[in-house]
Amino acid sequence: MKTEKFRVTGMTCAACQASVTRAAQKLDGVEKADVNLIAGQMTVTYDDALTDAEAIIRAVTAVGYGTALLDGAQDKKNGFRSQWDGRQEQARSEEKNLRRRLITSLLLLIPLMYLAMGHMIGLPLPEIFTGTPNAPIAAFTQLLITLAVVAVNRKFFSVGFRAMLHRSPNMDSLVSVGAAASLIYGVFALYRMMYGLGHGQTAVVEHYAHQLYFESAAMILTLVTVGKYLEARSKSHTSDALGKLVELTPKTAAVIRNGVEVIIPAEELEVGDIVVIRPGESIPADGEIIDGTGYLDQSAITGESVPVEKSTGDTVVCATVNRNGSFRFRAAKVGDDTTLAQIIRLVDEAGSSKAPIARLADKVSGVFVPVVLGIAAITAIVWLILGQTAEFALTCAVSVLVISCPCALGLATPVAIMVSTGRAAEQGILVKSATALETLHKVDTIVLDKTGTITTGHPSVTDIIPLSGQSSAELLAQAAAVETGSEHPLAEAVVERAAADGITPASASSFEAVSGRGVRAAVDGRTILGGGAAFMEESGIDRSELDGISDTIQRLASEGKTPLLFAEDERLTGVIAVADTIRSDSRAAISRMKQLGVRVVMLTGDNRTTAEAIRRGLDIDEVIAEVMPAHKEQTVRQLQEKGSCVAMVGDGINDAPALTRADVGIAIGAGTDIAVESADIVLMKNSLSDVTAAMELSRATIRNIRMNLFWAFFYNLLGIPVAAGALWHAFGIMLNPMIGSAAMSLSSVCVVTNALRLRFFKPRANAEIVNDTAANAPAERKEDTAMKKILTVDGMMCPRCQAHVQKALEAVEGVAAVTVDLEAKTAEVTLSADVADEVLTAAVAEAGYTPLGCVNA
Repeated sequence: MKTEKFRVTGMTCAACQASVTRAAQKLDGVEKADVNLIAGQMTVTYDDALTDAEAIIRAVTAVGYGTALLDGAQDKKNGFRSQWDGRQEQARSEEKNLRRRLITSLLLLIPLMYLAMGHMIGLPLPEIFTGTPNAPIAAFTQLLITLAVVAVNRKFFSVGFRAMLHRSPNMDSLVSVGAAASLIYGVFALYRMMYGLGHGQTAVVEHYAHQLYFESAAMILTLVTVGKYLEARSKSHTSDALGKLVELTPKTAAVIRNGVEVIIPAEELEVGDIVVIRPGESIPADGEIIDGTGYLDQSAITGESVPVEKSTGDTVVCATVNRNGSFRFRAAKVGDDTTLAQIIRLVDEAGSSKAPIARLADKVSGVFVPVVLGIAAITAIVWLILGQTAEFALTCAVSVLVISCPCALGLATPVAIMVSTGRAAEQGILVKSATALETLHKVDTIVLDKTGTITTGHPSVTDIIPLSGQSSAELLAQAAAVETGSEHPLAEAVVERAAADGITPASASSFEAVSGRGVRAAVDGRTILGGGAAFMEESGIDRSELDGISDTIQRLASEGKTPLLFAEDERLTGVIAVADTIRSDSRAAISRMKQLGVRVVMLTGDNRTTAEAIRRGLDIDEVIAEVMPAHKEQTVRQLQEKGSCVAMVGDGINDAPALTRADVGIAIGAGTDIAVESADIVLMKNSLSDVTAAMELSRATIRNIRMNLFWAFFYNLLGIPVAAGALWHAFGIMLNPMIGSAAMSLSSVCVVTNALRLRFFKPRANAEIVNDTAANAPAERKEDTAMKKILTVDGMMCPRCQAHVQKALEAVEGVAAVTVDLEAKTAEVTLSADVADEVLTAAVAEAGYTPLGCVNA
């Protein structure tokens, strides 16, 4: 199968979209054709052994629309920015043309309405236009002005009648037939007036002088143009988020060429180029730092506002901003291969894709215009049969034509999808397709991979329990000495804790790691052991000692912690518990999921005791423990077989089969790995709260689409009968065609405006998670969580630096707690009283480190 994109011109409404779709899909070999009315594009998946792009172009051209294959190679060469600029220029040109048509139509309509209706409200008219003898002059003048309005808006007629000739009538067909009918009847009335004047039939002249429909024809065209112009302006905002992403791309880059630094356009960057970055500059490509250090603001990509330190060997991402420091990096991905370019592509393709909920509107749009034409004809015939005049029948028929609006149906879904996917991207949530966005609102079971999703994936020491008279510091020093030689993550947690506490472990010799059991080393002439209970027993530790701490070991395990036992010369010295810490927002995020009515299931390879402890602590509905990575997909499938709609949240790599199997696969914390094929939604941040944000956005989008569809269907179901004269006998109400055309124009504008509300979507999840975190904190710490600040600190190189910064901040009056993250180069300060930013930064500076900023958490 092959997928190609085509540019389609001439589409004006949902009926056009349906015609183009039918033309492409009727070809042998075409599996799927998605037509985007807003973008003017068509994506076709077809078997290239049965058909080709030329056949598709001929099929669409045959029904009256311009079609051309988008040159992917040229797009790749020029980059998405050039393609985007071309689309924006086309949209601006269309809007400018509509504005010119609108202004000209209004300037012509004013004298026409004055001439046609001024006398009804007592406005003076030139003598040449007053009185029965001059009635044909007034009528002929109205005809000339109307013809000028028709000429200005001739596109309605050229497109509308051409569509009818190709047997695929659209909205322009309705407008052109309605306006033409009014115009033709006006010409007929003019001839009747001249006949009456020539034969002395004054009554005939006076009768038809009040039955001219020239102003109706001109008003219909003008009001529809007003609607088209407002619609074009509204639709231009649907891609604002995408435009912001495009504008993030730096336009120039400083590179080293032949040993000299030169400034070149960013599009000319090549893989392997050495790029120079100074403070305040944006990164023009993805790459790896080869020398220097910088603090990068990655909020454009991940949404995280705190700058991250980057140094030699670290990767940098296009469009991030260097806030401080200077460095050089080697470009690895340039142009359309960068992370930003892939994000833009994903957002653009998702906005252009079609949601299943749009199928009903598509089916209705496909037959809408022919049905309306039929209703209009039947309306005129029925009223004539019932004895009404030709003028009455024509008025009703024209009103039916001009009030019917297939555009509202066609715009109901794609505008909402485009706005919501753009809004999601602004919050670091990349939705790959409209189908995923829609399916997410139906999810009733969400499966969470524990490691790296619920937890940080980085173990840390939680408990230190000395047993033989040692202090906690002495036990930690002993443990760090023996674990220094190990590469196991649990050993690293012990060593990191010792460093953070300012402990320098003694040197170890004769280090031996027993795979899967523990470690053994000589420290200061004594044999030190570290590992599990089985390893201790195998190493000669007395069984009675192990039995004596069995309750402690079981308690730690029941709390979801891994107990590490340490011994010196065959005598137990203590227990250190290590656990993969729960993410700060996991508890509140899971609580929010349950509030949304979703059943939460945790998958983990941990033993049942540890897994059950985590389940209880986070109030998770169900835990499935001791699951091997290869069996995760099977677990998801079993949940689906029970009738659940399942979303799977994982890291997007190890969980790929399960992500693919799930109804919606969500890759969390993918960062630069945004091209994860197995995931339907990619979260750029390591935050479980973004899962709930995505779910809320999905639900808000579907609500918005349903509102739009309801309005579109309700408007047409109500408007068409009223226009046909259904209220005439009961209430004497008859709809003027001019009012009908105004209503039709406003219906499209209302649908687009309603969809644009999604631009201001803010997930309640994030605000509630902050509140829930505070509410769930222990009582004695509730005041502490009332105010938090985050400082970015330059100069921290090791755990000792981390400890110095922590002590400096803890010494500030009003500081209740300090958490320093060495890797992120940040310090989170919890305040019990109001403390100025300057006081905190001064404390860091006095400790010998450089504060780069302080923000409220």
